[in-house]
Amino acid sequence: MSDNPTSAEAPMFKRLALIGVGLIGSSISHAARRAGLVGEIVGSSPSSETRKRAEELGLATKMYADPSEAVRGADLVILCAPVGAYAAIAKTIGPHLEQGAIVSDVGSVKSAVVRDIAPHIPEGVHFIAGHPVAGTEQSGPDAGFAELFDGRWCILTPEADADESALAQLRTFWERLGSDVEIMSPDHHDMVLAITSHVPHLIAYNIVNTAAHLERVTDKEVIKFSAGGFRDFTRIAASDPVMWRDVFLNNKEAVLEMLGRFSEDLVTLQRAIRFGDGATLEKLFTDARTIRRGIIQASQDTPQPDFGRRAGAGAKSSAR
Repeated sequence: MSDNPTSAEAPMFKRLALIGVGLIGSSISHAARRAGLVGEIVGSSPSSETRKRAEELGLATKMYADPSEAVRGADLVILCAPVGAYAAIAKTIGPHLEQGAIVSDVGSVKSAVVRDIAPHIPEGVHFIAGHPVAGTEQSGPDAGFAELFDGRWCILTPEADADESALAQLRTFWERLGSDVEIMSPDHHDMVLAITSHVPHLIAYNIVNTAAHLERVTDKEVIKFSAGGFRDFTRIAASDPVMWRDVFLNNKEAVLEMLGRFSEDLVTLQRAIRFGDGATLEKLFTDARTIRRGIIQASQDTPQPDFGRRAGAGAKSSAR
């Protein structure tokens, strides 16, 4: 199943099992085949429509309804389902995992993932949690594309006793998918992502719903004049509702802490506006612009204005 059949290099893994083939799972399939990293890809989904579509797109040679069937013979298993389903999936697949296999995931929270998966991993199987910080607001098997991970970060959060060889192998796998890889603890990951991803999504969902509920602003006006900042909020708020429901339920402590900090900073802005404190407003806005420039310098976005957004599968947006 390689998109690079001329490569003489042996694949890193003989069989990759993707438990879930939405945006991230399907993109892993595209990127792994592009790099010739796996001999065979199989997948699992509870949806018959998704299974059929994944096979039509060539994302997997075989799709299964039961994830335990997909993991048999797999030396790399990646959970790409909503994190709320992880505990049940791990319990189901645990007895059927191959000795020496690596089990990982792509969830946007990590402490809860380790809590839910690790107890079901048998001796001799290597579990290393992961999170590719990449995504778009699209979902489903048709949403994936090989370039999704190019130049993006993938965070791995191994436990203290993780097998070093398995960790090195998984790190190389993500690097060859196009990612830069960072290692950190699950707790630290959850705090970092709470402010860089989770709270921004929560704010986006809230501000879009606030606009929708304003009686003095019609739906037509909201749509017509959304070429400003509101447009970007609607893009983020279009992300998979089930995935984000599970993110907030499984990272509540870090999210609530960051929301508290956000609320305190918002009060500072309110006071500056109320009392005409232009100096404070200008300083806060200048500091924020510096952060934006740092993101561009780190190649995590481009300086182009991109009004109207690029069309097509290659357009990258909301990083998870």
